[in-house]
Amino acid sequence: MALRNATHVQTAPIAALGLVGGYLTARETGIRPLGGVLLGAAGIFAGRTWLAKRGPVGAAALSAIYLGSFGASHPLAKKIGAWPS
Repeated sequence: MALRNATHVQTAPIAALGLVGGYLTARETGIRPLGGVLLGAAGIFAGRTWLAKRGPVGAAALSAIYLGSFGASHPLAKKIGAWPS
């Protein structure tokens, strides 16, 4: 199985899948590391495209935003609930 050319991949759906899908996987299975695997896999796949399209600096910035969104959702969940965060 060959991956699509990195420059032709849309990353917004992949990032959303990683964040929302990782949360849902962890919640529904009760296995938090499994959700982390999905989050990480989506991040790596999106990162491949970010690197090809934006270079190392752009990829690092977008990766920081992706991981920052994940990290910020935890304290936010304590205030407004897990799903809205």
